[in-house]
Amino acid sequence: MKLKKKYIISDSQLGLLYKEQQFQQVLATGTHEFWDWKNQLTVQSINVTNTLSDGVNKDVLYLADLYPAAFADYLHQWETGENEIGLVYQQGILRDIKGPSQRGAYWKQKNLISLEKIDISENFAISEKLVRVLSGVRDPLLSKAAMTAIALNNVAEGHMGFLMVDGTTQRSLQPGLHMWWKYNRTIEVKQFDLRLQNMEVNGQEILTKDRVSLRINLSAVWQIVDAEIVKRELADSKDYLYRELQLALRTIVSTQTLDELLADKNSLNQQVLALVSEKSAQYGISLKSVGARDIILPGEMKAILTQVVEAQKLAEANLIKRQEETQATRSLHNTAKVMEGNPVLLRLKELEVLEKITGRINTLNVYGGLDGVMNDLVRITDRTAKA
Repeated sequence: MKLKKKYIISDSQLGLLYKEQQFQQVLATGTHEFWDWKNQLTVQSINVTNTLSDGVNKDVLYLADLYPAAFADYLHQWETGENEIGLVYQQGILRDIKGPSQRGAYWKQKNLISLEKIDISENFAISEKLVRVLSGVRDPLLSKAAMTAIALNNVAEGHMGFLMVDGTTQRSLQPGLHMWWKYNRTIEVKQFDLRLQNMEVNGQEILTKDRVSLRINLSAVWQIVDAEIVKRELADSKDYLYRELQLALRTIVSTQTLDELLADKNSLNQQVLALVSEKSAQYGISLKSVGARDIILPGEMKAILTQVVEAQKLAEANLIKRQEETQATRSLHNTAKVMEGNPVLLRLKELEVLEKITGRINTLNVYGGLDGVMNDLVRITDRTAKA
């Protein structure tokens, strides 16, 4: 029986010496010899090159709690309170995040490990410096921890966000990347688009004052001008505005006849705009413009309206034609009256008519001179026609 035992602890290990299964001491790297008269000693080798994700097992932590002095030179123990998170740094580089009410330990190595505690009971926003670090993280361990520990939201340009904590609005958020520690609370962000937006109110079947069924398509341009009022007063701003446009369109169309609507479609737009703008302004919404894109008639009404338009245009054409005939007759009457008292003008008119006639014939026979033509007889022969 050997009375003396030798144990060799490698550079990557520590040894735990037990006597009759009772912990005695921690064995550092190197060679250790002990007298073991009754074969009561055993040594457990512990690998101390574990990564940060491995840490120290629970059995060792238990021993460290029982024998703190024995492990003081070998273990770095840490613990977070119920409103604290821990940032684990290795050689000055953030490597892990520990949540509230946790404890653990790391083996002390050449690569110095430290834990920075942050109280999140009141201020749970992540600093701008830390946001830059966490937004570009690539380390798998830190990335996994960040997904568990961080609530992240990116407020887009042209939008406004509101931070909701446990259902209560905390503050407004400007465009940009925002992060919070989400332990011990429920975090939500509501965003509102502050840019100009378009809304279509399509296929509205409405009866006019004279009982004509129309289908109207409406377009509107609107904008949120006070996001805080919209968030506080409206469950859904788009649904509210759509309903108000729909009701205003029905109200106005039902009080006008078909002829009135078709005569001035811009009047319909202005009435809807005025009616809805006043209501929506109370809820932080500005209605910029409204336009009826289409006013669609039923098939039979469209055919009747086409006939009416054709009849109107035909009547207008007949009226214009009669006016022109009356004007021409009046002109002839005035010319005749002038010639009646002036023989010279009459003779000139006769010569003008004769000129037009002679321009269309091939041969002209004149007997008795010009006086015969003008006073007695004009005989015109078109030999081309005879041929």
